[in-house]
Order: sequence, then structure tokens, then C-alpha cells
Amino acid sequence: MNLRFNMRNIFHTLLFWTLSLCACSTNLPATDTVPIISATPLPVVTEITSEVLPDSPALPIPKIFQTLQTPHIDQPPNGNEATVISSYESCGYQWAYKDLPDLSTKFLQAVQQFQPSAQANTFAFGEDCVYADGHANFIAMETDFNITLQINNLTDANECGEWIVKVMQIILDIPKEEIVGPRPGRVSMSFQAANEQKKFNFYNDRYQALSTGLSNTEICKTL
Repeated sequence: MNLRFNMRNIFHTLLFWTLSLCACSTNLPATDTVPIISATPLPVVTEITSEVLPDSPALPIPKIFQTLQTPHIDQPPNGNEATVISSYESCGYQWAYKDLPDLSTKFLQAVQQFQPSAQANTFAFGEDCVYADGHANFIAMETDFNITLQINNLTDANECGEWIVKVMQIILDIPKEEIVGPRPGRVSMSFQAANEQKKFNFYNDRYQALSTGLSNTEICKTL
């Protein structure tokens, strides 16, 4: 009796588990699928900006300044013309001359030692910085020399060169502190014979650049 009861219990237990397994297997899908999780794309940075601190001072905008440069002049401008070259520091620049009376006296006396009838003078050539109220500041650029001499024959290159050497020796012997302006000065020599005249214009540095050993004739023809 007890054996029959136990066998029935075992049979019922096995039947229960069999039915349970079958019921679970019918709920499973035929093919296991893995759900696809869509990823949200990261934002793309298209512009880089920098934050300006409110207390940071603004940098100033640089300004371009232009200074005046005066070109080298082969011929001094007409003394009667007031040509404005440029403006800088609230003033306008125009060509100007300034007498050098002390140097002129010494230069004339030195030249007249070779020829008493000679005429000679010196002056400073440069610019006047003219302000709106009319006052001006003179800026010397060079010391120039004028000489007028009498010679026998304008076609005599040897006599011409001889005078050039004498006059230039006087000029080169002038102390540097008596010369104004940073540029080499101009020498204007005028030779007169009867009613004829011949002029030479050159700068000091051109004469000094001549080859050594040149004759008076070669110097006259070169300048």
C-alpha cells in the first residue's frame, strides 16, 4: 500500500516537471535575437571660441608712424620759391637757406689770399619746419660754398684744375665743428674770362673720391 502511494507521488512529480519544461520551451522564440541599441552621436565642434574675462584690459590697436626722409638734391631749389615738401609733427617743411657770416668771412679771406678780386661765401642749406602760428625751426642739411674767380682762358683745363685744387684744400682744412649739417656740402665754382663764364658744381665727397695722382687737367675734366 505504501509502495503504491510512493510510486504515485514520484509519477506525479515527474509529470509536473515534464509539463513545466514543455510549457517553458513553447514560450522561447525560435531564434534568439539581440536588440540593437542605437547610439546617440556626439556633437561635432565646428567653432572654437575663447572666453574673454570681463576684467581683462583690451589691447590697444597699434598705430603706424611715418617719418620724413629728405631726398638728395642735385640742384638747390630757387630761393624765391617756398615749396612745401611734407608735414610732420604739426609743421610743414620747405627748403631754406641760412647765412653763415663768420665762416663766410674766413672763407673769403682765405680765397682772396690766392686772388684778391675773388668772391666767396658759405651758407647752410636745409629745411624750415614752419608751424601754423608762423614761427619756424631751421634744420641744416649741409654747408655749401660759392666761389667766383677770374681766369685767363676758359678752355684751359690745367688752369681750371689748379684752381679747383686750391679752393678744395681751403674747404677741407675748415674745422669740422664749423661745418653744419650731416651731408657733404656743395661746391659751386664760377670761372670768368672777359664776358664769358663757366661753372662747376660738385659735392665735397665727389672730389675726395677722385683717384690720387690725377693731373689738374684730369681733375677739371672729371668734375
